[in-house]
Amino acid sequence: MSRIAPNIDNHVGATLSQGSSAGPSKSAKSSLTRLAAWLNDHNVAVLVTSIGMVVMLLWAGSYKMTAPGAEGIIPLVSNSPLISWHFKLFGPYVGSGLIGITEIAAALLIVVGYVRPKAGVVGGLITTVMFFITSTMVITTPGATISVHGMRYMSFLGLFLFKDVISVGASLYLVSYFGNQAILLENRGE
Repeated sequence: MSRIAPNIDNHVGATLSQGSSAGPSKSAKSSLTRLAAWLNDHNVAVLVTSIGMVVMLLWAGSYKMTAPGAEGIIPLVSNSPLISWHFKLFGPYVGSGLIGITEIAAALLIVVGYVRPKAGVVGGLITTVMFFITSTMVITTPGATISVHGMRYMSFLGLFLFKDVISVGASLYLVSYFGNQAILLENRGE
């Protein structure tokens, strides 16, 4: 790329390194690695992950406090050996409301984690457990997989549930990020 348009590499490099701290962007040589370093130096992945997680949790949590939200998760929860006891104990409407409150609490803890990192760790741990449980529902929920010409595939429901495997990873990423921030504060004596 530098032979075709040498000024582009210099322009991108100068733009990406403006205002960056002493991070990897200082040693990055190509435009691609400078972009990756800039994203890292500015915690873009953490911001996108945490904002997306918070919005999703607030939205889903509040929806679970409605009748359609509660009714929508009955087939998922009632077939899960890990959480079906919850509906047996509380019923679907109160049980769904409690799940919603848990999601909202986790979202708020993640937000507070930017000021008090240990709160973010707790929020991330809550979502890790929550998404682990829902990701196992791909195995226990009828209709999560379908047979097409003798091959088993995930249905739309199965894919909807399987995306929670990615959410487990995002949750663990937030636990790691906020944990590192908490360690830095502890080492400074705060």
